[in-house]
This record gives sequence, structure tokens and C-alpha cells, in this order.
Amino acid sequence: MLQYLIISVLLFALYYWYRDGKRIKNVFDKYVYITGCDSGFGNLLAKHLDQQGFHVLAACFTEKGAEELKDCTSSRLKTFQLDVVNSESINKAAEFVKSEVKEKGLWGLVNNAGISVPSAASDWLTIDDHKVMLNVNLIGLIEVTLSVLPLIKRAQGRIVNVASVFGRISCIGGSYTISKFGVEAFNDSLRRDLYHFGVKVLCIEPGFFKTNVTNFDVITENLKKLWLKLPQDVKDDYGADFLDRSYSLLRKKVEQFADPDLMKVVWCMNHALTSVHPRTRYSAGLDSKLFWIPLSYMPTVISDFVLSTNRIKLAKSVF
Repeated sequence: MLQYLIISVLLFALYYWYRDGKRIKNVFDKYVYITGCDSGFGNLLAKHLDQQGFHVLAACFTEKGAEELKDCTSSRLKTFQLDVVNSESINKAAEFVKSEVKEKGLWGLVNNAGISVPSAASDWLTIDDHKVMLNVNLIGLIEVTLSVLPLIKRAQGRIVNVASVFGRISCIGGSYTISKFGVEAFNDSLRRDLYHFGVKVLCIEPGFFKTNVTNFDVITENLKKLWLKLPQDVKDDYGADFLDRSYSLLRKKVEQFADPDLMKVVWCMNHALTSVHPRTRYSAGLDSKLFWIPLSYMPTVISDFVLSTNRIKLAKSVF
């Protein structure tokens, strides 16, 4: 009986490997629109798809980012500026995309643009701090998607939403995890809504990688700015040396978890765009696969205990 079970598992694994490896053809006539191409995952994906022969429409936040990307890619790749919190900018970008793809439609949209600050303990933040994060990471992503949705439906294409493993489990304060939980929910709704139109909606869930999102200098500067604005009673709750102790712990965590190999995420994005049978979700990074996602399925009492270990002792903590 055991040998039949083993054979069945091996046959299923072979079938899955074969099915997972099948790729679409004729990428030379397909257009992919990517947001957040100044650096990081978006920048690498734009270059990678350009090398494969796709027509890449790379949206950058800065003119400098757009020029640098254009200088090192082929003439097929077109760059333009996009501010995902500005409706006029989004609509202008959508018109540009429409003029490029014409009747072919848009094969792929990769919603990659995002920020990680301001982030801190919930009682450090104002509602305006929350709005900054949500407007970029969630509202902007939704608005960009809706602006080109008819073009994607025309091509029966793909939408790839870059969420995070922290769209599965919340371990840090602020709106970063809130925004990523929102991306996951939007992704699921969109996938079910567009299934009947032949559009596939996929989600990327990276763990910790060495990008601007996990840049130590950016994170510490953000914490310092927020700390200086806090009322004295909140500072007293945490302790005068809290910030210094936080820096030490943060540096240790970034060095321990942040993976420098960004191509692990780019491979997931590429597979989502080129596979005949793309996966619904892609967990990128060993920490995502082996720690964060398994932890997200644990009972709350266990995940709370694990996440509370190695936390900094607060001045007025009752525990």
C-alpha cells in the first residue's frame, strides 16, 4: 500500500513540474505595464522582461529613474513618470499605455510600487501617517488597476499584485501590514471577478529582501522623525533610551533576514506573466516559506508568543 502511495505522489509531482514549466509563446507582441521601476524589484523585472522580448511600459516615480532605466535597455522598453497617489498622473499613464498597446490590449500589469514608511508603533502615528501609506500601497494600486482594466480584459491578460508576507500576518505597527492585507483582499476579489473574462490575477508575497523597503537608514530616519513629534507622556511610556535600543535590534534583524538576491522575487513575477498555468500565490524567500507563512496559520496564542520574543522592554510595560 505504501509503495502505491509513494508512486502516486511521485507521479503527481512529475505532472505538477511539467505543468508548472509550460510557457506562453509569442512574447514579442505582448505588452507589460510595471509600476515602481526606479529601483528594486520593478527595475530588475523591467530589464529582465526587456531581455526576453516583451514590450515593457515602465512607470517610474522620478525622471532620473526613468532616464537611467531607458539608457540600459532596448528601444522596446518605454519609460514614463507615474505618481500612484495622483489621479491625473494615473489617467495620463493609462492613456499612454492605451496608445502603445492599441488593439492588442495589455497582456500584463505588475503593481509593484510601494513604500514602507511611516511605520512605527500604533500610538506613535496620526491618521495622516496612515493615509500616506494607504494611498500609495493600496488606493494607488487599485486606481492604477482600474485605469487599464479594459485593456487587460481585451488581451485576456494577467494582473500581478505585489503584496507581502505581511499581508498574511501583522508583526509591525503602522499601516504597512494594513495596506498589504488590503492588497490581498483586493487581489482575491479581483481574481474571482475576472475569472470568467479569461484574466488571471496573481499575488506575490515576498519576505525580507534588501530593497528600499528594508533600507536601515530609511527606517531609522523615519523612527527618529516620528519620535521627535511624540508628546512627552508617550516618550515616557517607552523610555528615553528606546530609540537607541530599537536601532540596535533593527540592524540585527535586517542583517539576519534581508535576502540580497532580488531575482527570487523577479522569477516569481516572471513566472506569473509567462506560465501557461501560473500559481495563484508566490511566496518569495526562505523566510516567507519556512517561517512567516507557517506562522500565519498557527493559533493566535502561538503567533503572539513567537512575535513577542526579543521585543524591547518598555519603560512602563506591565509585563
